[in-house]
Amino acid sequence: MEPDGTRERLATWLEELGLVDHLAEAGLPTMARDPEGRAVWTDPVTGDELSDDQVADLDAVLHQEGSDPAHAVPVPLLQIAQQARVHDELLTSPWHTYESLARLRGASVERTRFAVHKAAGLHRLLVVTGPTGAMVPAFQLDAAGEPRPELAPLLEPLLGAGMDGWRAWAWLTRPAALAAGLVPEQAAGSHDPADVDVVRRAAQRLARTLSGDG
Repeated sequence: MEPDGTRERLATWLEELGLVDHLAEAGLPTMARDPEGRAVWTDPVTGDELSDDQVADLDAVLHQEGSDPAHAVPVPLLQIAQQARVHDELLTSPWHTYESLARLRGASVERTRFAVHKAAGLHRLLVVTGPTGAMVPAFQLDAAGEPRPELAPLLEPLLGAGMDGWRAWAWLTRPAALAAGLVPEQAAGSHDPADVDVVRRAAQRLARTLSGDG
């Protein structure tokens, strides 16, 4: 296929998969369309437009996954896109800033910040960094804004193993294959001891995997 055809075919393919916006995050050349609608591929380091050979190389790299290169799917890009979608979903779920949590607790912001930092240091509270600063996901708090004690057996091994906060938030609040499809944070507070045991064991197993111990 002629060079311009390769540029357009690659661009259209990634647009159809919804992956164009995730190229930069993956450290790959980016694509944008000029006023005439032409696909323009740009080197992320130099800022220059890719040569024909570079576009061909990129095409080969993105099609190398799977047994049939012609119909391969760029798995790493899909994973990044999935992570972005989960990230956006989490941002729409309830969470607190230090200020909003202080109001819920009826305490000062300074005292609340100290308490959050202490609990996070003990791996009993999950805190992530978001667009506006520190975020405390609300699922792990009771009505008074205090950490739910039943979540400690899940949070401690995961955070202790160095699990990324966003990944931990996602794993705890979505059906988990490792936990027989249960939502870990919900099952942890279940009246069924079997469900509690399942999610605790799942958290421990995941923690061991993260630590490289099995």
